[in-house]
Amino acid sequence: MATTTKIQPRAFVRASGGPHYAVALAVDALGTGLLRPFLLLYGVTVLRLSAPVTGTAMTAGIVAGLVCMPAVGRWLDRGARSTVVAASMLVRVLGVALLLAAPAGHVWLFATAALFLGIGNQAWPAAHAALVATVAHGRERDTALAGARALRNAALGVGALLATVCLAGGTTALRALAAVTALAYLAAAALAWSVHVHAHPAEAAPAKDRDDEPAPRMLALLAANVVYVFCLNVPEIAIPLVLVTQFHASPVWPAAVFVANTVLVVTLQVPVTVLMSRFSRRAVLALSGVVLAASYLGFLAATSLGQGWGTPAVAAVSVVCTIGEIIYAGSATALVTALAPAHVLGRALGRFQLSTGFGLAVSPGGHHRSRLPRPSRPLGQPRRCDAPLRLRRRHREGPRNTAQRSLPPSASRLVSPAIASEDGLK
Repeated sequence: MATTTKIQPRAFVRASGGPHYAVALAVDALGTGLLRPFLLLYGVTVLRLSAPVTGTAMTAGIVAGLVCMPAVGRWLDRGARSTVVAASMLVRVLGVALLLAAPAGHVWLFATAALFLGIGNQAWPAAHAALVATVAHGRERDTALAGARALRNAALGVGALLATVCLAGGTTALRALAAVTALAYLAAAALAWSVHVHAHPAEAAPAKDRDDEPAPRMLALLAANVVYVFCLNVPEIAIPLVLVTQFHASPVWPAAVFVANTVLVVTLQVPVTVLMSRFSRRAVLALSGVVLAASYLGFLAATSLGQGWGTPAVAAVSVVCTIGEIIYAGSATALVTALAPAHVLGRALGRFQLSTGFGLAVSPGGHHRSRLPRPSRPLGQPRRCDAPLRLRRRHREGPRNTAQRSLPPSASRLVSPAIASEDGLK
């Protein structure tokens, strides 16, 4: 089995789609970090919608995006690569444009904007993985996927921090952030399209076989992915709630946990993936499950310590959970690209994205997303950026008038730790 023992920068950039594509990923993630963690806040404060209505519209957009995945998979299987990536970004430009055009109290325009944003957000992970699988092979492909995840996490964090600084400007600042996000998506789409990557499925199988042969079912892998995503999403809600409500710790503790999560992903995703390349992808994916199980046992033990030692213990165990997440992210999508024949890769990646969406939908984080007045994370995007803001609102601000035009005072102070891990998944 070929393994990658060291990182060669030029080969790494080439395997990731080239410098133009790397810049496109960074610009796209930067724009995403500017708006996505604050999309629910935009609906509540700028459009004067209620939090349940805003959350429901965003959830509907996520579901609609998943429904589109079979069509995206078939488009990829016809050979399109950079075109699909660019299209997923352009769809989000349309979503942001509708968001800016929506007048206060107009829920349907906001819902339509969330629909287009959801479609783009769901289509991007599969399109990106298919593009990387076309320009890179073997363990280079795994490393390129890991590098893209680290790059996006870093850019998402920078975008979220810039957005935090701008939140003091109230609703005007939120509208400006949306406009900058649209420009970032547009620039990223142009850069991605300029790569001109296209697969040639005709070389992999006859046309009749391409049309008739279904994607590999991979039922065990898809079922395992649902469990993995569920387990990785639970700490989004559990860690802040345990630290603040059970241990009565300062909101600084969950903020520190989330910042550490992103720093670890950015710095360790590629080295860990390279280190694990000496083992089979199945074994690495199984190892991530063992690490996650150990972290959950650690959380149970830490919560039994009570106040005092319990808080630092939970924070320490969260590092173990992040390591499990890094191992999972470096092997799961790579395993799908390795198992699926080239002419059905798009449909296989589409099914994998559907399993990811289902895991998020059944997790507590997915249910809270539509009920609590906090920024939301559509699929494949920042997973842990807004819990400190939500907790501080609940514990210090109490109820507030959702129709007010200015942002809550705590928003500009506490979203500063809005550095998130990507997920994309995926």
